[in-house]
Amino acid sequence: MARTQDHPGEQAAADPIRLLAIRESALSVDEVFRAVGDDAAGGIALFVGTVRNHDGGQDVGALGYSCHPSAEDELRRVAEKVVADFPVRGLAAVHRVGELEVGDLAVVVAVACPHRAEAFAACRKLIDDLKHEVPIWKHQQFSDGTEEWVGAC
Repeated sequence: MARTQDHPGEQAAADPIRLLAIRESALSVDEVFRAVGDDAAGGIALFVGTVRNHDGGQDVGALGYSCHPSAEDELRRVAEKVVADFPVRGLAAVHRVGELEVGDLAVVVAVACPHRAEAFAACRKLIDDLKHEVPIWKHQQFSDGTEEWVGAC
């Protein structure tokens, strides 16, 4: 059966941005997944970023994230760009700040669209733009006593 763009389900939802937050508390994949649910979405793409135990050939001993006070506003701006470029039925993005441990969830984003290709592309744009444009900084402390700050912007 051929797709038709005439059906309302093929279009972006009226208010697809369902959840945006920067939090000090643990993140939930289930919360983000539930937030983007939509009966017209044939595809939901979800990305989960976790704290790994190494970076740049060094063992990571501790890691923390901090952000600029404008970070949530910038996150909304990034989300609005994704919504403008894709037929998004639901979008959610949460990023953690504070001290994290190896294995903790640092960021969870999801996008629901009428079809999987759109969902994948929109989710990729969302996480890539979030990492490049939202003022969130990572402070890594390595097991050898050295440390570095990694900026998203």
